[in-house]
Amino acid sequence: MPAEIGKGKTIPPVVKHITQEKINLYAEASGDFNPIHVNESFAAQTALGGTIAHGMLILAYVSEQLTLAFGQSWLSGGRLSVRFKAPARPGDIVTVTGKIDSIEERNSISYANCRLECRNQKNEAIITGEAAVKLAGDIPFCHPDPERSEGEGFREGRDSS
Repeated sequence: MPAEIGKGKTIPPVVKHITQEKINLYAEASGDFNPIHVNESFAAQTALGGTIAHGMLILAYVSEQLTLAFGQSWLSGGRLSVRFKAPARPGDIVTVTGKIDSIEERNSISYANCRLECRNQKNEAIITGEAAVKLAGDIPFCHPDPERSEGEGFREGRDSS
């Protein structure tokens, strides 16, 4: 298990700007053209008052954070359990944050149990949840930026809109 991993360690945040264009692109990629996501005039007449991002689009940002932090360990067998608390809307800036709640050993394998949140610019919870990641000794925690030397730890918060 890499030395940087431990209870209480913060997972570097991922910050995204939600736009109608990103929502529309996600609709095309997913095939989900529900008018609540893509038809602004329709959505304006609903109780939501406008279009909202696909929940799975926002969840992809959570997975991006975990991929940046845990790499192949997350991709090859991470587990995620979330609750959607509120919709994300065009114009929102969402920030995914997380921290390691505990490290546990099962059958001589270490797992990081993480608590995650995604909040908008008003500090409203969009998603809350937990993740479990099997830790592989050869996969570094929070891959360093290419410009940083090996072992310098976390990337700073990212806005890869």
